[in-house]
Amino acid sequence: MPQIIGHNYIGGARSAAGKITVRSHDATTGEALPYAFMQATNEEVDAAAQAAAAAYPTFRTLSAIRRAEFLEAIATQLEALDDDFIALVTRETALPNGRILGERTRTSSQMRLFAQVLRRGDFYAARIDRALPERQPLPRADLRQYRIGVGPVAVFGASNFPLAFSTAGGDTAAALAAGCPVVFKAHSGHMATAELVADAIIRAAEQTDMPKGVFNMIYGSGVGETLVKHPAIQAVGFTGSLKGGRALCDMAAARAQPIPVFAEMSSINPVLVLPEALQVRGEKIASELAASVVLGCGQFCTNPGLVIGIRSPAFSAFTQSLSAVMAGQPAQTMLNFGTLDSYANGVQALHAHPNITHLAGRDQQGTQAQPQLFKADVSLLLNGDPLLQEEVFGPATVLVEVADTAELQRALQHLHGQLTATLIAEADDLQNHPGLLPLLEQKVGRVLFNGYPTGVEVCDAMVHGGPYPATSDARGTSVGSLAIERFLRPVCYQNCPDALLPDPLKNANPLGIARLVDGSSQPAPL
Repeated sequence: MPQIIGHNYIGGARSAAGKITVRSHDATTGEALPYAFMQATNEEVDAAAQAAAAAYPTFRTLSAIRRAEFLEAIATQLEALDDDFIALVTRETALPNGRILGERTRTSSQMRLFAQVLRRGDFYAARIDRALPERQPLPRADLRQYRIGVGPVAVFGASNFPLAFSTAGGDTAAALAAGCPVVFKAHSGHMATAELVADAIIRAAEQTDMPKGVFNMIYGSGVGETLVKHPAIQAVGFTGSLKGGRALCDMAAARAQPIPVFAEMSSINPVLVLPEALQVRGEKIASELAASVVLGCGQFCTNPGLVIGIRSPAFSAFTQSLSAVMAGQPAQTMLNFGTLDSYANGVQALHAHPNITHLAGRDQQGTQAQPQLFKADVSLLLNGDPLLQEEVFGPATVLVEVADTAELQRALQHLHGQLTATLIAEADDLQNHPGLLPLLEQKVGRVLFNGYPTGVEVCDAMVHGGPYPATSDARGTSVGSLAIERFLRPVCYQNCPDALLPDPLKNANPLGIARLVDGSSQPAPL
């Protein structure tokens, strides 16, 4: 494994101008690992942002094929990281080898997916309305539109996905695909992992002759605000807590030039278990749901944190089955001790509420998270109590029993925005509750039928987003090829000479891409 030197990455070089060092830790024992990282100074943050800004004019005008080759080179470099790298990631995060191997594949696959998007060319969204000089009462000018990258993007690493949502994760991949250089803020929970992944990106950049500042990375807990407020930064990608994401949104909005923040933040991902399904397969649903709750120690943004059912003997039997299954779930090590403390505080708040009953789970103590099951009175949803709307990040979920379909709909209407909602239902259930799907469409980014939300496919159709507070902007997604759109903006050319038009808009259509021409889809040259 290459040596970890802990210096910031700025404009293709390493920098350690500061005096504050931060340490990486073993997630299981809490002991400091033998790696020290230099917190970036304000001057280094400025230099990183300026390096990205200097790279932008060159990078954004590279052909989509050149950018695709860069992303594919990153994927190849990630796939070449050896067993020592995997062992380091597991030590920094307490995530098992199999999970990290799978996540590495997902991360490289994300890069290759965006490379495919670039080769297809549909991200340009080219639209052409040709001139109509004879139109009465007024002629129409020749108008042509396509999309370009917004400029340098600040990306914040996530704690729970050290690869797929971090250094070379979905935000970085989408920004680079859009033609936007990146300044990445390494997460304090896995800085050694971040360094080795950054090395892989830099190697890929050098192999494909990218501009020096195309990717930059800084360390430190106090550098995020300086980065977001830097005038060179034109957008922000973030995955983390509601408190952290909202703070970034407020900072970005208060700038002299406000910029968009695409923050994935808080979601309790309700699961609706409907009567016929419980009657037919209640015990199986209980087993499957418990497995989803405790998967990865509950450290997924799509973890099912709320389960809602209609009062019936079948729901009572399901509650007993789920309680028994959850009671037998073993404790697990979390990503770090800070995450464990937050989980313990969340569990304690549920214990302390007079309208919440504890159904299963050992006392939360020691250095591992104990899975927990609670039952809350539906009045907490109907009366706007904030506790059930707050994500408890870890292996815990809350049952809510409603009296009937009308009360179920009222409860859902009071839910905040979510990443996902799940319907566990038989065909008769769906026929008997026709109002649920239109309501859930307004609340979430992804509706699942007879599945569980822990598991997000990286593909063209995926939406990993949703109304606030699930995300800061429900119009985007942080997973799937649509994620590129967060870092693009439209530009229109009016009566521009053909020779000066960008290739996606030229009459000859040299890229051979599909375009909307005079209101009709047209792949051929004009």
